[in-house]
Amino acid sequence: MSESNRPHGAMAQGDEGDRALLKAARALLARAHAPYSKFRVAAALEDDAGVIHPGVNVESVSMGLTICAERNAIFGAIARGARGFRRLAIVAETQRPCVPCGACRQVLIEHAPDLTLILEGVDGAPEAVPVRSLLPRPFTEY
Repeated sequence: MSESNRPHGAMAQGDEGDRALLKAARALLARAHAPYSKFRVAAALEDDAGVIHPGVNVESVSMGLTICAERNAIFGAIARGARGFRRLAIVAETQRPCVPCGACRQVLIEHAPDLTLILEGVDGAPEAVPVRSLLPRPFTEY
């Protein structure tokens, strides 16, 4: 089943690409720097060339200067010259899959409006979610 035809929340059986992307994100989780919240998140962003761009959340004691894993991944990818993104795997140490915060949703929809999010919590039940479904009527022009 193609990503665009998947029902909301369902992940196609045997989608090895999604599983590999989740594995890459899981491998990054130990690099997250979350000494204050203890809420570690990792992201693995795949661009149109198939390159995987890593991201982890990095906290600051002021919390307002903290960066989420999703924005860390996309900003790093853009800084390295990548454009066009297919999928973003996000893993967290939560029971159920964790969705991006509002700030991340805004950045993701601006830079990758057709992005598919592959979300996984420790329950091991991944979900595929189009980023557009998380931010209806986005602010993308002024």
